[in-house]
Amino acid sequence: MGWWMDPTVQVLAAGACLMGALAGTVGTLLLLRRQSLLGDAVSHAALPGIVLAFWWTGSRETPVLLAGAAAAGILGTLWTSWLLQTTRLSEDTALGLLLAVFFGLGIALLSRVQQTADARQAGLDRFLFGQAAGMRPGDLAWMAGGLLSVGALLGLFWKEWKQVLFDREYATTQGVPVRLLDLLLNGMAVGVVVLGIQSVGVVLMSAMLVAPAAGARQWTDRFGGMMVLAAMFGVLGSLAGTLVSAAVEHVPTGPASVIGVTCIAAASLLLAPRHGILPAWWRGRVGIRGPASPEALLQDFLALARAHGDRPAWHPREVFRLMAPGEARLEDALRTLENRGWVRRDSEGRLALTEEGLRQAAEEEEPS
Repeated sequence: MGWWMDPTVQVLAAGACLMGALAGTVGTLLLLRRQSLLGDAVSHAALPGIVLAFWWTGSRETPVLLAGAAAAGILGTLWTSWLLQTTRLSEDTALGLLLAVFFGLGIALLSRVQQTADARQAGLDRFLFGQAAGMRPGDLAWMAGGLLSVGALLGLFWKEWKQVLFDREYATTQGVPVRLLDLLLNGMAVGVVVLGIQSVGVVLMSAMLVAPAAGARQWTDRFGGMMVLAAMFGVLGSLAGTLVSAAVEHVPTGPASVIGVTCIAAASLLLAPRHGILPAWWRGRVGIRGPASPEALLQDFLALARAHGDRPAWHPREVFRLMAPGEARLEDALRTLENRGWVRRDSEGRLALTEEGLRQAAEEEEPS
């Protein structure tokens, strides 16, 4: 019987697929929200919760330790929110403090516990880098439940998620529950970290959240498409790492899975036709413009205004397609400019800069 028929390997492979899909999905939200550091901070913040859960209960049962990790993660996100509301710290600074303070506390507590004579503490350090071999079929049920819960929250607030992620100020004016969605995102990040910490560990869990989403971002500008791709990349990278770990001795599953998703992200950064480094270099060589962006489109409007004596003028939508052959997602870029109040559209579908848009375009105009 081949190693791939081993029930333990099958459990690990199934867990890797579920974890990859879950991390890719939630990681997409974090990346688009510009909160990728949140996953890193929460994963490191979980360590003191694990150690304190053992210290207070004397139990090494995984549910007990993961409950401690969840409590520490929630406490960390609440502390970060309090810092942002009561101080002038930026969000990345507050998350950096969360990561450093909680992880440092966790290492100190872990060192203290390991110096005791209690042999039950043996193995607590496996949560630093994960120990996927300890995964059981019951853990798969928790991961599947987490994936279904995330899917339900996405489906329930799909329109609201898109508004908050791409234009937070506009979403607020439309009555979208921005604060609720922030809390849900924090909760999902904590949940993913808790579910994945056993197999990947607190140190590497952030890579599982960031790498699949970063890779998917290079291939598409559509929210739904990016989320599907990120989930697929998470599944493929994690599964590849798990199979390599099973086939090669002394290769741990968690780090191998992280290497798998990182390789996919690196390949995407280089080769993806929409935003990859090499295709962008080639387009520059042959003079082809890349996918439409609000900034580039705003400069097209400015060029037309310059041709009309620095006055905004009405133009059919097709004009902008002719100005940038091959550009994709033009409508998304137009909608963004309209939401910002820089472009207006008349009853016939023609487009023109607003006075505010003209000023903004002039400020952003690149020197010739």
